[in-house]
Amino acid sequence: MSTPTITDSPGTRRYEAHMEGKLAGFSAYIRTPEMIAFLHTEVDPEFEGRGVGSALARQALDEARERGQSVLAACPFIAGWIAHHPDYQDLEYTPRSVVSD
Repeated sequence: MSTPTITDSPGTRRYEAHMEGKLAGFSAYIRTPEMIAFLHTEVDPEFEGRGVGSALARQALDEARERGQSVLAACPFIAGWIAHHPDYQDLEYTPRSVVSD
């Protein structure tokens, strides 16, 4: 079984996973210098169950860590992946201000 190749595609604002010469999945984002917000992750049905989503999450989050960025996981898949991998929870974005009545 082959493993996906993950690349950042800033022009389309997404991380892409390729397997067997095909686009197997992607994770769309918005990036600022301080933060990356993941909006949507999708895996082609042909490649489901082969670790594509996990490979996307791991590569994207590792790169966020290298850049010193926090992560806003608006995407349910990325949020769930972080919840199941405690070693990535320190990347989660925390608002600096608190509004109170």
